[in-house]
Amino acid sequence: MKKINIFEPTFRKKEILEEIEVCLDKGWTGLGFKTLEFESRWNEYTGLPHSHFLSSNTVGLHLALKVFKDLEGWKDGDEIITTPLTFISTNHSILYENLSPVFADVNEYLSLDPSSVEKLITKRTKAVMFVGIGGNPGNLDLIKEICLKYDLKLILDAAHMSGTYVNGKNKVEHVGSEADVTIFSFQAVKNLPTADSGMICFKSPAHDRLCRKLSWLGIDKDTFSRTGNEGSYKWKYDVPHIGYKYHGNSIMAAIGLVQLKYLDEDNDIRGQISQKYESELKGLDALDLVSMSNYCHKSSRHLFQIIIKESKSINRDFVIDRLYEKSIFPGVHYIDNTTYPMYKQYYGTCPRAHSYSNRIISLPLHLGLKDEDTSYVISTLKDIFDNHV
Repeated sequence: MKKINIFEPTFRKKEILEEIEVCLDKGWTGLGFKTLEFESRWNEYTGLPHSHFLSSNTVGLHLALKVFKDLEGWKDGDEIITTPLTFISTNHSILYENLSPVFADVNEYLSLDPSSVEKLITKRTKAVMFVGIGGNPGNLDLIKEICLKYDLKLILDAAHMSGTYVNGKNKVEHVGSEADVTIFSFQAVKNLPTADSGMICFKSPAHDRLCRKLSWLGIDKDTFSRTGNEGSYKWKYDVPHIGYKYHGNSIMAAIGLVQLKYLDEDNDIRGQISQKYESELKGLDALDLVSMSNYCHKSSRHLFQIIIKESKSINRDFVIDRLYEKSIFPGVHYIDNTTYPMYKQYYGTCPRAHSYSNRIISLPLHLGLKDEDTSYVISTLKDIFDNHV
């Protein structure tokens, strides 16, 4: 029986290999000409002013907090309001900088509830970390208003949001302009897949400048900038900061440049699959669907999530086990982070997030799904509910 997995990336192999071949022919595979080209193209695509290519979204989250801490005068123990319903890298990045995560609860969009956020603001609060799960911007616009009201930085973890467009005040625009810094993921199964990489986009040029130095071990001039147009290498540099080896490379950028050309087209396909799921599953008594907020113009649709209703006869894990038996392999996004040891002291502070965490299923969603595959997933779910609810 055919296996239907939650994710299967699509790569335009011929075009990608041609882009990579340019790097090999030039003899430059690290940080350099392709990473700069990708940064420029990403600026054009998103409308964001400063894009810096990195080795992952995770290192971007760390750099965002490091840059703010260094330039804004944050102290150890200062508070970052965040969500427990996210991949663990979001909240680990807060601990990397000896800052304190403060967990706010989520709403029906599975992202931060503005009312919960506002209640948690103290004199130690420095920023709000917003995660757009599945490409859903939720109430990001209202979170932005709260940050402006209390003079807080807004950090947008946009790992799932490549190609999400929102209803701005005057125009439709790519998500990210709301935030002081936005971090995207181009990890292997994201909407714009490479092997692993990410992009960090600061609003401030000063923040961007420091970030570029910190991502290259704190060195003031990277290797590519010390190589002239004629190919001559200049050795001299200074190291004014303790930095990290976080920069991206030209091989990953070459893959990203090709994938970016197809991003909107690919997201349209994901949207069509999601519409089929939605139309066929809507109204089933055993589950709820995650709706898009009015702020969303078009979602990247990285995930299609269902929420199993609480019942004595059926639960989320039971449904997943039955799907496994039928060669359907969904996912769970995400486990409540306060169940992990390093965040255990916050357990029980976000009851809605915890409830969703125990009931969420992410259905298979990728470009390789055939119409009959989607129909099979839907019919299998209906059979499970018909026979056990």
